[in-house]
Amino acid sequence: MFKNNKTLALSAIGATLLSGGAFAEIQANLSINNAQNLTSNSDVFAEVTYTNTDAKPVRMLSYLMKANNNGDLEENLFKVMHDGEEVEYEGRHVKRPAPTKADYITIRPGQTVSYKVELSGVYDLKQAGTYTFQYNAQNMNLFADQPMTNHKAAVMGLDGVFSNEDSVTISIGDTPNINVTMSNAKRCNPKKENCDGGGGTDPSGVEFTGACSSGEQADLISALGAAKNMANDSVSSLNGSSGNRYTTWFGNYSSARHNTVSGNFDSIKDALDNKPLTFDCSCNQSYFAYVYPNQPYKVYFCRAFWNANETGTDSRGGTIIHEISHFNATAGTDDVVYGQSGAQSLAISDPNSAVQNADSHEYFAENTPNQN
Repeated sequence: MFKNNKTLALSAIGATLLSGGAFAEIQANLSINNAQNLTSNSDVFAEVTYTNTDAKPVRMLSYLMKANNNGDLEENLFKVMHDGEEVEYEGRHVKRPAPTKADYITIRPGQTVSYKVELSGVYDLKQAGTYTFQYNAQNMNLFADQPMTNHKAAVMGLDGVFSNEDSVTISIGDTPNINVTMSNAKRCNPKKENCDGGGGTDPSGVEFTGACSSGEQADLISALGAAKNMANDSVSSLNGSSGNRYTTWFGNYSSARHNTVSGNFDSIKDALDNKPLTFDCSCNQSYFAYVYPNQPYKVYFCRAFWNANETGTDSRGGTIIHEISHFNATAGTDDVVYGQSGAQSLAISDPNSAVQNADSHEYFAENTPNQN
């Protein structure tokens, strides 16, 4: 991609859940290595190191620890500040199933594991100035339940792993048209995605890219119809009283939170009805779909989507609701937790986060089991 590769060495520090009366710790220090003379056309990599200093094993959610097998960061795992202002994450927001045992990595007592990920492809580092980096992974499912306890880390306030901070100074590079180059690199990988359009436009106005077959196009149009019905129903429900349906997914009623959710669904409905949607079929990952939050209104559909039902829990229609909610131009939601059980727990423990959670919006829209 770019010249002048440099690496930030980040070491995570935090703690897992209580198990057998003791905290199992993940800790180390943060430092920056070989990070001199960085420019806006440099590749910036983070090496994240986790060390289990406790006598008990720790099981951490793999996709909140590292990039995927292709080296792509698929979650917002870093807090990046530029001259005192937070830098926006421009990478993928992914719709995943609720995590299973296979999604966790075990770190044995005394074991150290590390992963290297590129940050310049998913955070905007093209401006000159000082950047501060911190590994900052927060999710209710970050740690697996340990034997002898039913508690999650988040229940005890241990809802994340955070590194200490360190900083680098980046100057403007001399590569011509660097803004265009960086923008393309952040938002689309031509080896994995269809970046230049093509594939035709449906009479409904949906554009298809990524070699969608005629059958896939028909399935997507049908799923879009289901998503529109869900959005219409959600808007109607939110205009009425706030009963069990609302509290199940968004927690105790408050006018501020209710107004946030209602505004989100108004924006989702408007996007589905009126915005230029692009559906891409090039993804071969195991999860449902993903989007780039600052690239409306293009949705990449993956393998789990094609195996889902059109309606119901974790459906095709619901997946479209989930992904549309991620766009900054609509609701700007995040992935605080995945799965119905996690979303229900989030509504109880942290309603403010529930109204920012994409799956919570999806499950409210799918409304299975049906509630008023």
